[in-house]
Amino acid sequence: MRLSIGKLLGLLKRSVAFSKPHHVQWMVTRRCNYRCRSCDVWRSPSLLRELSTDEVKRGLDVLRRLGVLEIVLSGGNPLLRNDIGEIIDYASRSFITTVYDNGSQAVKKMDALRRADFVAISLDTLDENKYDYLKGVHGAWKNAMNAVQTLKREGIPVGVSPTISQLNMYEILDFSQYFTERGVPVLYCLYQHDSVKQPLFHIGEVEKDLEIVDTEALARICKELAKKKRRHGRILITKKMLNTLADLYLERRRNWECKALQSFFMIDPHGRVAGCHLQEPAAEIFELADLWRSREFEKLRMTYEKCTKCSYMCYMFYSLHANIAGNFEIVMDQWRNAKVVLHPGRS
Repeated sequence: MRLSIGKLLGLLKRSVAFSKPHHVQWMVTRRCNYRCRSCDVWRSPSLLRELSTDEVKRGLDVLRRLGVLEIVLSGGNPLLRNDIGEIIDYASRSFITTVYDNGSQAVKKMDALRRADFVAISLDTLDENKYDYLKGVHGAWKNAMNAVQTLKREGIPVGVSPTISQLNMYEILDFSQYFTERGVPVLYCLYQHDSVKQPLFHIGEVEKDLEIVDTEALARICKELAKKKRRHGRILITKKMLNTLADLYLERRRNWECKALQSFFMIDPHGRVAGCHLQEPAAEIFELADLWRSREFEKLRMTYEKCTKCSYMCYMFYSLHANIAGNFEIVMDQWRNAKVVLHPGRS
């Protein structure tokens, strides 16, 4: 992550403000060129118009004034937008900006990605056949590996983002070791599915070969990852998050309240804002400043805090760190990670 001193100071100033959101995931498109088994976005293209470049920029201005620290540009595949370079450039002036890619577009869009703070390449396994099966596209693994190697060689901050599932769980420690030894950070996701169609987007039906059934093994993996994180900074997950996952899967204990529409929220390609993809849109992006402190939003937050529908890692993470100390901890952790990325020989 390429954080300048000026940008870091601006982020730290926003991180100590009260009642400010930390994280926004913006699905800038639903378009996708892969057919992942764990995702339904590609199965249900929207007929609604995507926001234009200027509209996205106006939306980013709203988020900056609101106090947002971190933007994740996702989809679909955000790199399929022709204007993605302009969007990344504008976002990276004010936010920690992460861009996701399935590995198919990053090399083609390297110039656009040079302004991003971090590029996360979806890669779940070192097994080529297994990965192509998961992505539903022949050659997906080669594309992803080539993207990681090429971006790293070009000096673009890049990491791999595996989705931990029953299918790859037992190799995740070796997978992490392989990439961290080569100076490539690892940012983790966890396989989940939606039981019903959701209003913002649908992640997918249950896949029996992906559904995690060996919960004791997952808890052990979390503990081992915590040990690895103590040794170096390329494990991009906090100790608090790893302990929470272990408690959830080993003891079925939820020790967090959801902070949707407080610490985090989502925006779809049409500019609709929702606490998460499980909830109905609550506003349009251009209405957000007026509604953020409204009674309507306060009622929604109270409802979301009681929600126990999911255990998606991103929602858990920003709920666990949903206070000033948590914001500060995240920004400083990302600053330490930035130094690791920029100086791969140091750990």
